[in-house]
Amino acid sequence: MRTSLMDRRDFLRAAGIGFAAAMAPSAWAKTLAAGAVFATAFLKRDGGFGAAVLSEAGKVLHAIDLPDRGHDVTFDPVSRRSVVFARQPGTFAVVFDHTGHDAPLTIASIPGRHFFGHGVFSPDGALLYATENDFDNAAGVVGIYDARAKFSRVGEFPTYGMGPHELLLLGDGRTIAVANGGIETHPDYGRAELNIGTMKPCYVLVDRVSGDLIEKHELPAALHQLSIRHMDTDQTGTVWFGCQYRGPGTDRPALVGRATRGKDLQLLDMPGDVLSGFRNYIGSVAANDSAGTVAVSSPEGNSLVVIDAASGRVVSTSVLVEVCGLAPDGSGFMATTGAGEIIEGSGAKRSKPDYVWDNHVLRIEQV
Repeated sequence: MRTSLMDRRDFLRAAGIGFAAAMAPSAWAKTLAAGAVFATAFLKRDGGFGAAVLSEAGKVLHAIDLPDRGHDVTFDPVSRRSVVFARQPGTFAVVFDHTGHDAPLTIASIPGRHFFGHGVFSPDGALLYATENDFDNAAGVVGIYDARAKFSRVGEFPTYGMGPHELLLLGDGRTIAVANGGIETHPDYGRAELNIGTMKPCYVLVDRVSGDLIEKHELPAALHQLSIRHMDTDQTGTVWFGCQYRGPGTDRPALVGRATRGKDLQLLDMPGDVLSGFRNYIGSVAANDSAGTVAVSSPEGNSLVVIDAASGRVVSTSVLVEVCGLAPDGSGFMATTGAGEIIEGSGAKRSKPDYVWDNHVLRIEQV
C-alpha cells in the first residue's frame, strides 16, 4: 500500500456543492475534520462489486459500481483521481473521483493483455503505469496510459519476468520496482497456475522513462516456488515485500523480506509460530513511517503481524478473520477483512456486515 498526499483545501473545492448535498450533515462535518480518507474495493453480500471511499471512522462516504471484482486502488494527488484495478485476470480499470462529482471512466485492457490488479501514477500525474500479462507470450509488461488523454494506452515495457503483481514508484520519481510473481497464467484457463514446477519469481527495478532494466534479483533456487507479490516502502526507502508459497503445504519458508538498491534480497527470520500462522500466504504489506513499523497480513491464516522496520523484529501479532487490507493509521494500521470488519489504528472495530472488503486499502492524506 502506498500513502498519497491530497491538499485539504483543494479536496474541498473539488468536492463542490454536489458532494456536500449528497452526504448527511454529520458525515460532511466528519469529512471536514478528517485527517485522511481510505479507498478500497468490495463485494456486496447481496451481489455486485464496487469501490468505496471510507472515513477514518470506517463510514462509507462515496461508492461506485464495478463490473466485476476489484483489487487495489492507486491515487493521483495532482488530478485527485483514483484508479481501481480489476482482480487478475481482469480486463478493466475504473477511474473515479472521491466526491462523485465526475462520472467514472473505464479503461479496457487491449487484446492480448489483462491487468494484474495494481498500478501507479507518475509524479506529475500525466501517466498511469499498470502491471499486465502478455499472456500468449507468458511475459509480464507494464502498460502505460496517458492520464491527460482519457487514459489512452500509449506504450508498454517489459517487467523482465513472469506474472508481475504489485509495482511501486520509488523516491527518485523515475525507478519502478516490480514484484514478478513468476507464475504463468492464461485467461483461457481462468486463474489456473500453469508452471508451478518451473516458476522463477524475481524483484526488478526498471527505468520508467526508457523501460531499461536497472536491477534484477531472483530468490535462491530452493525457493523458486516463493512468489513475490506485494510491497511497500518504509521511511528509509527500503522496499518490504510479502510472498505466497506454491510448494508443499508442510514447508515453512520465510515469507517477508526487504530489498535495498544494490544489495541481494533479504528474507526475514521469524518465529516458527508466526510463520505457521501465515499458512504460506501474505496478502498485503503496509509501512507506517511515523511509527517505524511494517505490517503484513494473511487472510488464509487470519493473521496480522507488525514488524519493527529497523530491526526486523516482530512487534505484535493479532488474529483477525480473513484480514487482508492494510494502511497506516495513526501509530498503527487500519485493517479490513472479508468478514466486513474495519479495524482502526487505535484498535477500535467497526462491522459492515453487508460488505466483503477486498484485498487492499489505500490511505489518502488530506493535508
